[in-house]
Amino acid sequence: MGAARLRTLPLAVTPVVIGTGAAVLADVDRQFHWVIALFCLAVSVLLQIGVNFANDYSDGIRGTDDLRVGPARITGSKRVPAKTVLIVALTFFGLAALAGLAIVIRTGQWWMIAVGALCIVAAWFYTGGRRPYGYNALGEVFVFVFFGLVATLGTTWVQALYLPQEAWFGAVAAGFLACAVLLANNLRDIEQDRAAGKRTLSVIIGPLGTKILYTLLVAAAYGIAAFIALLYPIAWLCFFGLVAVGPAIAIVWSFRVPRELVTALALTSISSPIYGIFLAWSFVG
Repeated sequence: MGAARLRTLPLAVTPVVIGTGAAVLADVDRQFHWVIALFCLAVSVLLQIGVNFANDYSDGIRGTDDLRVGPARITGSKRVPAKTVLIVALTFFGLAALAGLAIVIRTGQWWMIAVGALCIVAAWFYTGGRRPYGYNALGEVFVFVFFGLVATLGTTWVQALYLPQEAWFGAVAAGFLACAVLLANNLRDIEQDRAAGKRTLSVIIGPLGTKILYTLLVAAAYGIAAFIALLYPIAWLCFFGLVAVGPAIAIVWSFRVPRELVTALALTSISSPIYGIFLAWSFVG
């Protein structure tokens, strides 16, 4: 279960919740297409788990996790054969593809197959292949695009066949929070990644730059909530997410040992669906 990195799964829920709320808002009859929404959730969660196992496999066979500070990875620690981890990753990618195919069949949006294929390819080459882009400071770009824009807007589109401006704002906010989680993770691993030759954005901009960017991303997400609240007052409830992310920000700025950032990562991740649920509620309330 460790390779599944359950603490990151809330990030897969947030864009689907926001996207579904925006879809209900966009629908003339204000209908909730719960079957499609559940399939969207399945795609997002299964893809997230697949990415996590793929990362465990790719980092493990490269030796990137040999000096890891956070929870031990199953490939790098040799607890599970690398081939088995790879098979599990591909299995989850396959299940995500099947859930996506169900959405396509139900909605008739066949072009979405190409989007789904792109998601899986991008997920693999994040840390896989000869030149993984996650090793070249593009991890945050991947997270923002696929766990922010694509996941949120895709969820809205397959339910409403229309993308209101609320969906775009929500997608950006979800992407910002997902990037903040990745930054907390990479801040924790900055020395190990540098030693392993993994050039994450945190390695390039350094600890101070990472702390500043993390804080700005969280602030921007809540700035979006404040803006939306001018039209949909329930969105002010998104600020309940600060109960979790507030302490995370404090840890990011005051930690003494990298292991403390495991808590910051978890708190930031937990704050994301809290934010997403209230934002979606503001759209349908």
